[in-house]
Amino acid sequence: MRLRMTISLVAVAGTMAGCTSTGGVHQSSGPETVAPEKALVLPPPGGPSIVSVVERKRGNGVEQTVSLFTSSSVPGQNFLKVQFFGASGVNPGTGNAGFSMINESGIAREVARSAPGVPMATSATFLQNSYGPFGYASGRSRGGDTCIYAWQQIRSSVNANTQARNFGMIQLRLRLCDANASERQLLGIVYGYTISGNFDGVIWNPYGNPPPADAALGRTGAPIYPDQGGYRASPMAIGYEPAPALISRPRAVLPRNASTPAPGAAPMPAPIGPRVPLPGEAPQARVMPDAAAAPPEQPVEQSARAIGVTVPSPDCIGDAAMTAACRR
Repeated sequence: MRLRMTISLVAVAGTMAGCTSTGGVHQSSGPETVAPEKALVLPPPGGPSIVSVVERKRGNGVEQTVSLFTSSSVPGQNFLKVQFFGASGVNPGTGNAGFSMINESGIAREVARSAPGVPMATSATFLQNSYGPFGYASGRSRGGDTCIYAWQQIRSSVNANTQARNFGMIQLRLRLCDANASERQLLGIVYGYTISGNFDGVIWNPYGNPPPADAALGRTGAPIYPDQGGYRASPMAIGYEPAPALISRPRAVLPRNASTPAPGAAPMPAPIGPRVPLPGEAPQARVMPDAAAAPPEQPVEQSARAIGVTVPSPDCIGDAAMTAACRR
C-alpha cells in the first residue's frame, strides 16, 4: 500500500514538473556571425573590405575569423583570424582553446593549406609592425595571382610575466590572394591592420609594460631634428644661404651698319617709309623684298633700289638753295 502511494506521488510530481517547463529552444554554444563593426581586428582604411565576421567563444578566450573581399582565381577565401587567449573559465561551457605557441612545423602546415596549388616560400627577413615582429610566406600562382600568408604572436616578455600580470596572448593570421596586387602591396595590410579588442584587467595585458621614453629626450648634446625619423645621427646643415638672385641677360643689340641680326637676337622689324639718315651719315637704300620670294626654308633673294630722298643741309635753306654748292 505504501509502495503504491509513493509511486503515485512521484508520478504526480513528474506531471507537475512537466507542466511548469516552458519548452523553450536555445542554441548550443558555437560559432556565430557578428556585425562587422564588432570585429576584434580591422583591415587598414581602403580595404580589403570585410565580408563577414564569425566569432567563437572559448573557455579561455575568444577567436574570430574576419572574411575579406577576394579577387583571385586561387581557391580559398581571404581572411584575418585573431585569437585572444586569457584566463580559464571566461566563457564557461564552451571548452578551452589550445594554448600553443607559434612553432615552425605548425606554421609550415598552415602555409601549405592557405593557398592550394601555389608554391609558397617563407621570407627570412626580420620584419616588424606596430605590434611587434611578424613573419610571412609568399608565392605566385600559375595564373599570375600573388598570395601571402602572414602570422604574428603578441605576448609580453618572460620578465613581465613574473610580475603576476601580463599573462594574455594574441595570435593573428592573414591570408591574402589577389590577381592585381603585388607582394609589397599585400604586405602593407600587415602593417596597416588594427587590433580593436582587448582583455578585461591589466593582469591579462598581452603587450607588456610600456617602453620607457627615449633616453635622448632632455639630454644635453642630443639634438632632435624635424625630420621624419626625429633623432638623426648625421646633423642637418647649419647656416642660411639665400637663393641666388635671378640675373636677366641683356638683349643682343644689332649694330648700326650690320645688315643681318646678331646670333640669338630677334630680327628687327622692317621700317615703314624712308629712313632719315643721321647728320654726317650717307643716305642708305631701303631694302625691299622681291615679289617672287622663295619659301622660308630657302635663302631669300632681295633686290634693293635707292629711293633718292636727301635731307638738305641747314646752309641750303631759302635763297642759298640756288647756289652751286647746294645743287651738288
